[in-house]
Amino acid sequence: MVNRLADAMSPYLRAHAENPVPWHPWGAEAFTEAVERDVPVFVSIGYATCHWCHVMARESFSDEGIAAYLGEHFVCIKVDREEHPSVDASYLAQAAAFTQGLGWPLSIFAAPDGAAFHAGTYFPPEPMGGRPSFRQVLEAVVDAWTNRRDVALSTADAVGSAVRAAGERGAEAAELPTREQLTASIGRLEHAEDELFGGFGGAPKFPVAPAIGFLQAYGADELATRTLDAMARSPLRDRDGGFFRYATQRDWSQPHYERMLYDNALLLGAYTRAWQSGSDDARVTAEGIASFLLDTLWLGWGFASGQDSESMIDGVRTEGGYYTAEHRGTLEPPPLDGKVLTGWNGLAIENLARAGLVFARPDWVTVARIAADELLQRHDGDGVLVRASTVDTASTAVAALEDYGMLACGLIEVTCATGDVSYLKRARDLLDRVATADGFAEPQQDGILAARGLVLRDDPSEGAYPSGLSACARASRMLWLLTEDRAARDRAETAIAPFVEQGLANPAGFGALLEEASRLGGAARQTVIVVPDGAEFTVPEAVRRQRADVLLPLSETRASELAASGIELLEGRSVVDGRPTLYVCEDFTCRLPETLEV
Repeated sequence: MVNRLADAMSPYLRAHAENPVPWHPWGAEAFTEAVERDVPVFVSIGYATCHWCHVMARESFSDEGIAAYLGEHFVCIKVDREEHPSVDASYLAQAAAFTQGLGWPLSIFAAPDGAAFHAGTYFPPEPMGGRPSFRQVLEAVVDAWTNRRDVALSTADAVGSAVRAAGERGAEAAELPTREQLTASIGRLEHAEDELFGGFGGAPKFPVAPAIGFLQAYGADELATRTLDAMARSPLRDRDGGFFRYATQRDWSQPHYERMLYDNALLLGAYTRAWQSGSDDARVTAEGIASFLLDTLWLGWGFASGQDSESMIDGVRTEGGYYTAEHRGTLEPPPLDGKVLTGWNGLAIENLARAGLVFARPDWVTVARIAADELLQRHDGDGVLVRASTVDTASTAVAALEDYGMLACGLIEVTCATGDVSYLKRARDLLDRVATADGFAEPQQDGILAARGLVLRDDPSEGAYPSGLSACARASRMLWLLTEDRAARDRAETAIAPFVEQGLANPAGFGALLEEASRLGGAARQTVIVVPDGAEFTVPEAVRRQRADVLLPLSETRASELAASGIELLEGRSVVDGRPTLYVCEDFTCRLPETLEV
């Protein structure tokens, strides 16, 4: 059997390279073969740190009989959802027609044109709890394809048509929400709060960092801090400071043990803001998250996508065993997914650089800057942004809109933390590449999905981290706050306004979009500190605890240089009486300068 996954960039695909299943990577070759053989396509989507993906791989994909059946009756495709987010999004949308319990592994049965006619998630090797075995599902799909193909194709056509309709953006005008509308949406989160254990809803329970960001942007800090305090005290937080992806129980117990870069990067930002709002305990939690990022996920040039839920203990592979072991210092830690994703690294860069400023930790800023430099060199060296890479291999997958927006946000925060305007210029270039008349759009389409009309256009869905639209809107708003480029602010508003109504009805699922809507509709606070050249100076804690949209400390010479480069916020900002000088501004209108002690 040809091993088509051995040289894949994705560690997830390489982990399946020795399966007896004749896997194809995502690409046109697999669909061509399906047409030639007149068989359906089986698309299995997962990621490297996914526990149930591991389970299904051991139980079914390593089984010689199952593998032979798959090879005879299907063309099989293995997809890393983190490498191909648009593929994952399209098939999640299609799978929603067949099951409400969406998740990973995602199991798709599609016609040779790529449209699904059946879907599910994990299937056990034997029937269990009313769920059919994987073999039973395969046999039922083959029977439908062989004996009722007209029904299967009709279903696939209907699903494909629904995806194409969802990709057509309406032309109706839309505006930012009013304060009253945002208040009503906050009320929905308050109503969903678990007053006994904290967080929102029942089991399973997720950190929902974007929703917390919305609460903090709106000013509902009491609810946000209650949520953050509950998570910090809970089993969701590991002893080394990093947070697990979610808990399977309402009281945050029995975590699902994989640890994701995006969760921890966003929670670092949330706890940083909570400290600025008066929660002294939040600093300890933020420092723990930063330690996890730097001690565990940092690869020396970028951040790994996550850490596995499973590890080997005494020769046995176990989920969570490492994290619950008292003697874990003597154990081999769970492996990392060493795939470096542009967007998720942008989240880490942004929040590490900002936290480094707020907590006066220049070592955090240094790592954020190194990561930014490495990403720009490795992932955008020739002006074509790369979605993902490992230390020696770059993915051929097209970069997603989220990669442009999240990396741009990170670069802007590095400019604020270092005073180096070159990062701001690169951020502006990234946004220019994805800007359109009505906001932002994916710069490239996945060719396989596009050829089959299965691309989701302007997907605003967010879940655990911001959508590409929200990330680009955030970066544009940040760009406006530094440069007073009104077009950047208007583009941010235009991008998110059409989806506000959808977000207001479901704030837990559109937190980042609502955060941007709230910030765009309110007054922006900008804090600038100009320091005499050569002076040793640490920003006073009282200033760092003031939550500002922009925090920008820099030398007098650098302030002058940046003002000349187009950063309007710094125009005319200089030291007074030879002492560090604080400028507190609101939408570019500044109070009288205040001198500070060195």
